Amino acid sequence: MTLRVYNTLTRKKETFETLEPGVVRMYVCGPTVYDDAHIGHGMSAVVFDTIRRYLEYKGYKVRHVMNFTDVDDKIINRARETGQDPFKLAAHYIDRFQEHMRDLNILVPTVMPRVSNTIEEILDMVQTLIDKGYAYESEGDVYFRVRKDEDYGKLSRRKIEHAVSSARERFGDELKEDEADFALWKAQKAPDEPAWSSPWGLGRPGWHIECSAMARRYLGETIDIHGGGNDLVFPHHENEIAQSESCNGAPLARYWLHNGMLQLRGEKMSKSLGNMVTIEEFLAEHEADVFRLLILSSHYRKPLAYDDEVVEQAKRGLDRLHSALRPAGGDLVEGQAVETLAQACATARERFEQAMDDDFNTAAALGHLYDLVKAINTARDAGVGGEPFRQAQQTLVELCHVLGLRMEREEAAGISDAAPFVQLLVDVRQELRAIKQWALADLIRDRLSELGVVLEDSREGTTWRWR
Repeated sequence: MTLRVYNTLTRKKETFETLEPGVVRMYVCGPTVYDDAHIGHGMSAVVFDTIRRYLEYKGYKVRHVMNFTDVDDKIINRARETGQDPFKLAAHYIDRFQEHMRDLNILVPTVMPRVSNTIEEILDMVQTLIDKGYAYESEGDVYFRVRKDEDYGKLSRRKIEHAVSSARERFGDELKEDEADFALWKAQKAPDEPAWSSPWGLGRPGWHIECSAMARRYLGETIDIHGGGNDLVFPHHENEIAQSESCNGAPLARYWLHNGMLQLRGEKMSKSLGNMVTIEEFLAEHEADVFRLLILSSHYRKPLAYDDEVVEQAKRGLDRLHSALRPAGGDLVEGQAVETLAQACATARERFEQAMDDDFNTAAALGHLYDLVKAINTARDAGVGGEPFRQAQQTLVELCHVLGLRMEREEAAGISDAAPFVQLLVDVRQELRAIKQWALADLIRDRLSELGVVLEDSREGTTWRWR
């Protein structure tokens, strides 16, 4: 099946075709580093890491660029609050972010540029925009003329009036020719602000020009995929398109991919709103694979409500996957049960790929992996073992790795460790049945079923197995 992706620019699924055969150039907007990363950042990282992993699984060579915004008003303000040097503050949180990405099993991007190391390229783009009449200087600031770009709003489908509102909220600056214009370069306003020499005096880059310059430097004027959270569609990505395409005379990206937001109590999780759970806080209580499974159990473009229940669902799902890694139940290497297992493996791989080829539908892909888990566990009960059983387990692990799941529990150690407790509950249920406490006995059965435990009652007693 041909890979199809949903392009925010066209609002439809399109066949994925790269500029250079076999090579994907992908730019993903990274964090503004003034605090610890929260799980909303983790969601975006997991989404685009999984997209990269699947592209590589399909044989593409992926050149993945993710930036660090280490020059920004938020960093300056936090540095003032804490009495720190803004560059040291940013460097500290870059280190922290990279540590958290390792914890979440995020592949290291090909390049991780910083704004502070891209000033020359930024100055070059700003000057080109001035020379072409798309930008102007005003008392040391440089602004982009939004109304000169006839295509402005094509990504977000918003009119320029929205840009006026956004620009007024962000800057409220009377130095602009038009309220819709946005800053490409900001003059230094205080001695503690980071600043570089420019033809317009000391200053620093605006937010949007930074990504345009880094994408062009490391990937070229036109790239295959530009990604980020859907909160960046406007104004950030809209403004990126305006300045990049006005400067370069070429499309910035062929495909625009945006993930939905992680929500807490009905609101987007963000530092500015103060409603966040940090990655460190999450990983103090749960495995990294639980987080990845939590994210991948929903389509990447949809918003995801975060609460204790979705975490528990992810934990149960992970236990189900690991249940298939327990040792074989016998030594059968031929016969109908073996053939059935082999067919289940082939079907799971085919359907997994079909799901991922449909705009990276990880939720559907996971459903097919759970089908394979059921087939493996059924084969174990039928006595299948040896190489056929190991190959089936390896197929499951391989496809889990495509989703970035480590699957590192030693022979599903978590499942094995739980066995004595499951048996204890089974014994308690037997006692309850003996004294006709049917409601409590059924409650234990139902709760164990939710955890992937199947009870089988007979005249000889009750046996159990992992689903």
